[in-house]
Amino acid sequence: MNSLTLPHLSALLYPIRQRLESIEISNPQTARSLCKIIPARCPFERQIKLFDYTLVRIPPLCKLNPFYDQIVSLRFKSLVYLADQCGEDVTLYS
Repeated sequence: MNSLTLPHLSALLYPIRQRLESIEISNPQTARSLCKIIPARCPFERQIKLFDYTLVRIPPLCKLNPFYDQIVSLRFKSLVYLADQCGEDVTLYS
């Protein structure tokens, strides 16, 4: 049987994770763009209601993304760059 097991899948994704973690933010326009593109919280969590009754609750699915931590870290790096290096008010990106 030739299927991808979890350790094999993790080994395949490792270079992409490393590449995402190694990105340095050094341009204010890039930092602003990343803060606008990457949401502050998971956009998939929803509650479908009908007359104040919850019919369906869709849980946040962001944790299923294998690059979730790296993407959130990239957004954080962008916010820190804008706040520390550019002196911008980062509450606009919340």
